[in-house]
Amino acid sequence: MFLENTVNQKEQFGWIEVICGSMFSGKTEELIRRLKRAQFAKQKVEIFKPAVDVRYDEEMVVSHDANEIRSTPVPAAANIQILADGCDVVGIDEAQFFDDEIVRVCNDLANKGIRVIVAGLDMDFKGNPFGPMPNLMATAEYVTKVHAVCTRTGNLAQYSYRKASSEALVLLGEVDEYEPLSRAAYYKAMLREKLPQMKVNDPQEIPNKDGK
Repeated sequence: MFLENTVNQKEQFGWIEVICGSMFSGKTEELIRRLKRAQFAKQKVEIFKPAVDVRYDEEMVVSHDANEIRSTPVPAAANIQILADGCDVVGIDEAQFFDDEIVRVCNDLANKGIRVIVAGLDMDFKGNPFGPMPNLMATAEYVTKVHAVCTRTGNLAQYSYRKASSEALVLLGEVDEYEPLSRAAYYKAMLREKLPQMKVNDPQEIPNKDGK
């Protein structure tokens, strides 16, 4: 990630970095990498994640390859602002699961001189923008979009295809429930899902021009 050198060194400011992409693209891995660098530099770092995310651990932020860093689970975005007082760097994982208040919280923290690093899915399993992520990406100074590798084509993947039959927007899962797909592979997979649901009339049931 390239950051411009500041012109006015006396200005006290922070900024927002967003790391987004599909599942299995390395979002959390990149978040952990940046936060550990800040910790090594003796900066005061706090990491938060939504309390609903207990897939690997109730308190640790854990990437798919088992890299981890200690975090504080919070039920709502408003809790972050209270707990982040006095920090130099704030990390937030799985931001798509937070309410829209997360956008205001991140901007308020940045305005107080804090570096805010946010990771989250940019699209849900239907291919639509996910929760507050679009607004976070719009207000961030730096946006990094990472990609997985498509399990069917080997090309870059940006979609999180849900293999499970649930229609719930939030469904925590791993490789048994999701796979990363490229645009073409995702389109074909979604088309295959729709074809069995299409009603096809028997040619004998279609009336002729005389209505018989």
